[in-house]
Amino acid sequence: MVHPCDGEAWKHFNSVHPHFLVESRNVCLGLCTDGFNPFRSFAAPYSCWPVILMVYNLPPGMCMRPESIFLSMVIPGPSSPGWNIDVCLHPLIDELTQLWSSGALTYDISRKQNFVMRAALMWTINDFPAYGMDSGWSTHRKLACLYCMKNNKAFTLTNGGKAFFFTVTVICCRRITGIERTKMISLLEELKRMLHPRIFPVKNCLMLC
Repeated sequence: MVHPCDGEAWKHFNSVHPHFLVESRNVCLGLCTDGFNPFRSFAAPYSCWPVILMVYNLPPGMCMRPESIFLSMVIPGPSSPGWNIDVCLHPLIDELTQLWSSGALTYDISRKQNFVMRAALMWTINDFPAYGMDSGWSTHRKLACLYCMKNNKAFTLTNGGKAFFFTVTVICCRRITGIERTKMISLLEELKRMLHPRIFPVKNCLMLC
């Protein structure tokens, strides 16, 4: 995969919204956000959340350049915005909704003419905590994934009380046999026993690797 347009998500979007492809100058966007402490010290509690839009209608060598990245807003404060981040993102969401539904009159300098440009937000790029804040979905329990929902293999640790995720699959995505599944379930049981908060021998670490 050389460019995001080679991915399955992009191809699926093109099949669902063929009218978006009629105008080749329509823009596909990605939204990125994350928080950090600009003072590099936890002694001074402060949080800064930049919200960035990335344009993917460019060659691979230009997508990630600074001149192709738009800093839409910065959300500062003494702490993380948490679930209230949607209030800060509301103006940006309104503009993206307008660009998707009706578009905006834009000047094409190469053709010396105006046209109605539309934009589509293809995906968001976050770590898991920021993903939960953007989507409004709790990512701290068994139903952490919006796609897997109840189909995951998560269980709660007996002593720690935290959710632990373990997927019984094969990396090559082929159908596993009964013997392989038995071995993986045995490994899962061994993993549960190993995750005791007081006992975690070095040999278990090597076996887990």
